[in-house]
Amino acid sequence: MNYIIAVDIGTTSTKALAFDLYGRVLAEHRIGYPIIAPFPTHSEQDPEILFDAVVNSIVAVRKFMTKSHLKAVLLGISFSSAMHGLLAMDAQGKPLMNCIIWADTRSEQFATQLKGTSLGHDIYLKTGTPIHPMSPLCKLGWMRENKTDIFDNAYKFISIKEYVFFRLFGHYIVDVSIASATGLLETDKQQWYAPALSLVNISAERLSTLVPVTHIVRGLKTQDADFMNVPADIPFIVGGSDGCLANIGAQATHEGIASVTIGTSGAIRVTSDKPAKDEKERIFSYVIAPEMYVIGGAVNNGGNILQWFQEGFVAANGQSLENTIPLLTKEAASIAAGSDGLIFLPYLAGERAPHWDAKAKGVFFGIQMRHQQAHFIRAMMEGVVFGLYSVAKALEEASGPIQHIFVSGGFARSSDWVQMLADIFNKQVFVRKTVESSAMGAAIVGMKALNLIADFSLDSDEDMTVSSFLPQSSNQEVYINNFNLFERLYGKLKDEF
Repeated sequence: MNYIIAVDIGTTSTKALAFDLYGRVLAEHRIGYPIIAPFPTHSEQDPEILFDAVVNSIVAVRKFMTKSHLKAVLLGISFSSAMHGLLAMDAQGKPLMNCIIWADTRSEQFATQLKGTSLGHDIYLKTGTPIHPMSPLCKLGWMRENKTDIFDNAYKFISIKEYVFFRLFGHYIVDVSIASATGLLETDKQQWYAPALSLVNISAERLSTLVPVTHIVRGLKTQDADFMNVPADIPFIVGGSDGCLANIGAQATHEGIASVTIGTSGAIRVTSDKPAKDEKERIFSYVIAPEMYVIGGAVNNGGNILQWFQEGFVAANGQSLENTIPLLTKEAASIAAGSDGLIFLPYLAGERAPHWDAKAKGVFFGIQMRHQQAHFIRAMMEGVVFGLYSVAKALEEASGPIQHIFVSGGFARSSDWVQMLADIFNKQVFVRKTVESSAMGAAIVGMKALNLIADFSLDSDEDMTVSSFLPQSSNQEVYINNFNLFERLYGKLKDEF
């Protein structure tokens, strides 16, 4: 039996999964790590901790596969990674700082000054990356103005996946999907965009060499190969960004099919053969391969909303946190659609698409005496889906109608939440077998890189769908009324935020 290891470097953990060539998961290992937040606007990660998590997760999967599948042959290791990270490296290959991750908002002032200008609009249209503090473009602008010593002494500005490959192989490469989420890449031409580089006063030489997602690197150092128990010439496939790969992993790569993920945050995406040009700057447009773009929007607030409620209220009442979130979603199911008029704006961590408003705040609206805990939980779940529906409306304007939806991420394990999505979107929703769609996407890219498949379609006669959900028309009117109020509330409150 042949298999590929897919490594997914995420916000709160790194996961390594062994996939056979039909997309079945054979083994999985996850290593968690903290987000470093010394100030309210700062979100960082220690690159050494993340590198160790990558290597040790591979070690754990290899150990399991060696013991359990004696004749299994590892063909390659492929990667997925979170986007929008920024790490400054010196000329000796040492980090000058922690990695600033997507959730960091310290560059808000730079982003605010750029957004709405003709230059900012041009950079958005050329790069497909909205002007927002998450963007490495804006992070670099902040660093140039506030951390001059680090900025001036930096030899390279890279992301965490670039750091992993540098540590293992000694040179700086970046795949086009990670690069296209920096605000520095002209996606049409797939080359660094000179006006964006000029804005933050860097040259292309201070960035990594651009490579396709199928790029293969070989030649591990002996000690690294021995530690991971892999051959020194095993192919390492650079892979792509978690957002782009989620669509490939869910096989949502055809016109009219959307992929929705809700993990810590959430996103909705479609693929297209050309970039989207949204004059209102509401959605992103990232390239993953020639004539293959992933278009959509990410929301800052997904499963983190229920985690916030769990830690702040359930734990405060002395209840055990074990398996609490499934119980919360089941409790919410006891309340009728619409939460008896209770509306929740889910902007606890600000918001990305479609508003790109780092100052947005969470709001409960319409609280009355009849509302109990279950109403609040359901309103939170509905608010997360309303946020995604706002993005979907912008997405359909820019790229055409959505016919049906494939879902993945932790929320796909909650049938109540998935049914809510089907009802609010009024679309049929399919749950895929592997909810870890970014890792699955990395495995598929690895198979293509190794010429095991012809394109990004998984060659399997197995049905990847576990279940499907049809919208319940009886809930449509109340959801649409609440959604319209949801959008009006943001419009009325945004200046107050």
